[in-house]
Amino acid sequence: MLPAVTESGVAQFAALTDVGRQRDHNEDNFLVDKKLALYVVCDGMGGHAAGEVASAIAVRTVHEEVKREGELLSDYIAGKTGADRVSKRDVINMLEFAVNRASNRVHAEAVKDPSKRGMGTTLVSLLMAGNQAFVTYVGDSRCYLLRNGSIQQITEDHNVYNELIKKKKLPKEKAEKLLAQKNAVTRAVGVYEHCEPDTLVVDVVAGDRFLLCTDGLSMYFEADEVAELGTLLSNRDAEASVKSLIDAANTRGGGDNITAIIVTVGDVEVRDETRAQKLQLKRDILARMPLFRMLGERELLRVQEVTDVVTFKNGDRVIKEGDRGEELFIVLGGQVKVQRGGTPLATLKQGEHFGEMALIRAQPRSATVVSEGDSELMMIRRVDFFDILRKEHQLAVKLLWQFLGVLADRLADTNRELDHAREELAEDITSEIFDDEEDENRKTLIMPPPPRSLRSPNGES
Repeated sequence: MLPAVTESGVAQFAALTDVGRQRDHNEDNFLVDKKLALYVVCDGMGGHAAGEVASAIAVRTVHEEVKREGELLSDYIAGKTGADRVSKRDVINMLEFAVNRASNRVHAEAVKDPSKRGMGTTLVSLLMAGNQAFVTYVGDSRCYLLRNGSIQQITEDHNVYNELIKKKKLPKEKAEKLLAQKNAVTRAVGVYEHCEPDTLVVDVVAGDRFLLCTDGLSMYFEADEVAELGTLLSNRDAEASVKSLIDAANTRGGGDNITAIIVTVGDVEVRDETRAQKLQLKRDILARMPLFRMLGERELLRVQEVTDVVTFKNGDRVIKEGDRGEELFIVLGGQVKVQRGGTPLATLKQGEHFGEMALIRAQPRSATVVSEGDSELMMIRRVDFFDILRKEHQLAVKLLWQFLGVLADRLADTNRELDHAREELAEDITSEIFDDEEDENRKTLIMPPPPRSLRSPNGES
């Protein structure tokens, strides 16, 4: 096993591919570049060896494109600023461009050779960059994350079943019963000139272990059986672990080619508890916020992907009243003071947030926020938020629906405050009119006696 250095420790890998029990040739391909910390798995399709050609072109092209951008990756890992700054979005764009370039080349090859017409391949790749993992995928090859003994599928299959569920065409129960071809992929590299890759960014912790695999393996570990996959993946010896995964798939039928790459950050049995707790805190705070509380785990990962952490010293101004705002801030540690016109309004502590309206529209900030002591804030920029809305339609619906709820709650709070203000105003006016103390201090007006002509004979007025 050969190491690739990341900020979170040494990334180690083990990889294996097998033809399976029912195929006569292997159309899977994989690639490992330990210097780039790039890992790619492809599952070719098309018959007559076309699938093998497609997967080989795909892994080679992605490798070439990522290797060409070595300087960009170096700047990102180094945290360059100013003109040399490289954002997560820049790395994502580079990876998705590489996959689309692969799709273009596979498609061009199929056009030249009629016997390969329609060939394509699924793809899943992992790029370790600093303390983050960039996972890019097309089709139904998967990436799993094993963290602290718990396994999670972090990619989502691009297949008929998931498309129908996401677009509400069929309820989950009916889709499972009626679709004979529910696992047919809806996206693939090379079937068309361009494909639609998805990319996730995962903050890694020493002890994390990733599994990249084709459906020749994952098909035997669905639903309740995924826990068993986690058990096989937990072996400290990654080479023994990857072999046991291949053997398990063959024992259960070996109905397709089987390929797996295991990537471990440091030692799977040695965790960076401090960083792990901090990442868990970020996840938990986001999950409790009204804007994000309806999201699933993969969707929370997508939001975390566009979340940056910024630190402030005592007295540092976070935002200024009147400036145009473009970020939502969430207090991760410490506290901040909110003031308007120099008047203190509130103190916000861990888990509380401000500036959420800036995600929807650029408008002047209604208050100034200053750090009280050292503070650490999570920040989401509007441009990144809108990128999620454009690319993740189902997630966009959830987020916008939650925004409507937040706006409705805010409107209700405003109405209650106005009603309360009216009551206080009415009480103030009443007390001004009927103030007993002021009545006692007022001079008594003494009426003069009426003239004699208005008096009665007995002298009474």
